[in-house]
Amino acid sequence: MGRLFPLLALGLFALAQGLTFPKSTLYVEQGGRRYLLKVEVADTPSRQAQGLMFRKSLGEDEGMVFLFPAPTASGFWMKNTLIPLSIAFFDRQGTILRILDMEPCPKDPCPVYYPGVVYQGALEVNQGWFQRRGLTPGARVGGEALRLWPSR
Repeated sequence: MGRLFPLLALGLFALAQGLTFPKSTLYVEQGGRRYLLKVEVADTPSRQAQGLMFRKSLGEDEGMVFLFPAPTASGFWMKNTLIPLSIAFFDRQGTILRILDMEPCPKDPCPVYYPGVVYQGALEVNQGWFQRRGLTPGARVGGEALRLWPSR
């Protein structure tokens, strides 16, 4: 949790600087079905800190993918996030390990959502997106966006 406060400061700095995100595509597949998403890629600490803060909406098949250079068990929080989200935590091979729902938090104190697993990527979408498609842990994430994975 101590890592969250510096990330918040980075996020606020990034907002002031007009930070932009690379745009790409991803898919999530399970049981012979593949679902495509347009995503923004959070591949640096400042992009990860900003995330979907202050966004008022997110398209049904849009999301943000967080790609970390090394495995982590860090939590996510929804400070200044206005949209209810679902998040899937996945390993370097793209296997989804855990899916959580997260609620908007316009002001402190905001809860931290810990996945309880070690992961290297996370995909945020509108809340319920995974459930509406019957996607569960074990589903696979793949696609062009994963080519932007930062190295250590």
